[in-house]
Amino acid sequence: MMNRASSFLWNLRQFSTFVPTSRTMRLYPLGFSRPRIVFSYNSNLRNLLLSDFGNRVQSSIRYVFQDALIFKSRDDFQTKGVSIETVLTVSRVLCPRRLSFDSKHSLFSDEGLKINFHHEASNENVLTKETKPTPVNYRKLSQECSSLSDVLDTFSEASTFPSSNYISAMWTIAKRMSDDQKRIEKQLMFNHPAFSQLCEQVMREAKIMHCDHLLFSLHAIVKLGIPQNSLLVQTLLRVVQERINECDEKCLSVLSTVLEAMEPCKNVDVLRAGVRILADQQVWKIERVFTLQAVMKCVGKDAPIALKRKLEMKALRELDRFSDLNSQHMFEALAVMNHRSITLLNECSKMVIGNIHGCPFKVLINILQSCRDLRYRNLDLFKGIADYVATTIDIWKLKQVLFLLILLEDLGFRHTDLMDLFMKKVIDDPASLNMKSIISILHVYSSLNHFYKCQTQEFQEAMARSLTGYLHHISSENLLKAVSSFCLMNHFPLALIDQLLQKDIINELLTSGDIERNVHKLRILAACLKLDTSCPKAVDLALPPLPSIPLSPNGKVADALSSLLGEGFFLRNVQLPHNYHIDFEVRMDINRSRVLPFSHMDAVTSAADIQRVAVLCVPRSTYCLDLTHPRGFLAMKMRHLKVMGFHVILVHNWEIERLQMKDVVTFLKTELYSAEAFPTADRECELERDREEERESQAGCTPSMKPNGLSLTTVRT
Repeated sequence: MMNRASSFLWNLRQFSTFVPTSRTMRLYPLGFSRPRIVFSYNSNLRNLLLSDFGNRVQSSIRYVFQDALIFKSRDDFQTKGVSIETVLTVSRVLCPRRLSFDSKHSLFSDEGLKINFHHEASNENVLTKETKPTPVNYRKLSQECSSLSDVLDTFSEASTFPSSNYISAMWTIAKRMSDDQKRIEKQLMFNHPAFSQLCEQVMREAKIMHCDHLLFSLHAIVKLGIPQNSLLVQTLLRVVQERINECDEKCLSVLSTVLEAMEPCKNVDVLRAGVRILADQQVWKIERVFTLQAVMKCVGKDAPIALKRKLEMKALRELDRFSDLNSQHMFEALAVMNHRSITLLNECSKMVIGNIHGCPFKVLINILQSCRDLRYRNLDLFKGIADYVATTIDIWKLKQVLFLLILLEDLGFRHTDLMDLFMKKVIDDPASLNMKSIISILHVYSSLNHFYKCQTQEFQEAMARSLTGYLHHISSENLLKAVSSFCLMNHFPLALIDQLLQKDIINELLTSGDIERNVHKLRILAACLKLDTSCPKAVDLALPPLPSIPLSPNGKVADALSSLLGEGFFLRNVQLPHNYHIDFEVRMDINRSRVLPFSHMDAVTSAADIQRVAVLCVPRSTYCLDLTHPRGFLAMKMRHLKVMGFHVILVHNWEIERLQMKDVVTFLKTELYSAEAFPTADRECELERDREEERESQAGCTPSMKPNGLSLTTVRT
């Protein structure tokens, strides 16, 4: 016992010669980092340590780094919210080498408490005579090593502080590898005997290495694919929580990037909340746009709306400093944050359009995906991207162009030139497409209702032949998707339809998967088999009945029809065969010059002399983005209504809402009556009005009772 005490006192006397007597205090107010008070050594510390040594065996030397020894008391100096650490500042000559934690440099031994240091042999007062290893530079190490195992071999030979350099070098090397090579190297890394030692050393050094080294280590570890629930990752996350106040702008950028790539967990959620607090406090001090965008991605969609608006205002202030990359990446940043800033998106769209040549394909895809997520529709932006891809289509793979077309279809945008060029390439080389690509192509072209002059039939036949080759491998749902797409395009390949109509496949579709969607597509097939003359088969499918959903037609259109025609001359919410529904039905003579009443119509007029008119009130979603071309389902519905003998009138809901009632009446009047009816309107107006008044006076009818119908000249305007 006397030997242990004398050894400790001798070491303590060595420290006292290099330690100033001043006292300093440092507080860390943020709740995510435990507040601590740091004291430098003074004359009373020796008595404190000697008195505490016998009673507090739990007190121990925890960390030695560069020129400091840290004593952490677990009991006496613990207060609510504050952890007190006593720091002995020592001359650098005592500890010239940064911390090493291998077995022969342990801070503890069986003989008692000992303190071992490593330093270069010199004429100075030193404790040991070991050579100080040269610190390793991760850039130089990544150039000298060609694999992850080489870095681990270097570490096992002579490890130096900080160990983060080895981790960073490994990630730098991994970035240069192909996916297959990276997968093999990662497996070798996990099996390397020095890997676990490196992980342990990173955990031990986490609290003493520089904050940027700590965060770069965490970033590299996450990118290398080390599991997030591992002790290493979770330990680093906890240490970052304690040291989050040390983050400068560079550290904040790295931390935001790392958290954005990690799955939610308790430690990640706490750090994300900490970043939100830091961002709210320091947003106006951020100088780099990339840091701002990294923070926007990190705070996420759950951030307070006030913080989102503050970040938006900061971005708007920095617009003049935006580079091409900044404008391209802003779409993704806003999408991750789920904040649609129209002003910011419009300005970034202009910059993207003006500098689109040479833009990487991945960036174009990210922009379109972000626009879809934000529900942002910009015709000029979409047209600029599609024009660029159409101009350079020869440098892209078919799968790349198809992926872009899928996104454009999701946005409702139809670029005729790009779709025509792609159709030609598909016709020339259909064998290059797999089953999934064929189904996606059919969906895009049928949904956007795109046809290309005389090559449409050739395109449809090429797709049908290619898909027939997969008939024995295709799933029931994929087969249904393909056939329903062909139905929308008014093309009916018999081999595919015969396969789909098998009883076991129909039963599978009605009992598994997305049953509601399957039933909807089967109804499309059933309607086409019955109504389309180009379809050679007519089969009755036993499908579940449609659910009864109360429908309310457009009230403004209903009032306009009442004002124009009067009650009794049109019907609301008409349900037709084959599960079709129309908002209003009007019956007119064959020339569409007179509106006929529904009462006693069979007795007055034969069916051959009646023209049925279907008035459809359609939303924006039934049209392509330019609002001039109907999409696939609406086009098929119009085709089938014409087969059932209807004249179809489309009323755009978004336009009707902007019009006054008199303008709506004028619009419906123009659409209902044929162009040939208008020249005779003025001449017949007076004659018809006189006849109506005479009949009403003889029969004692009110003006609303019109047994012989209403002509164009007697509309009530």
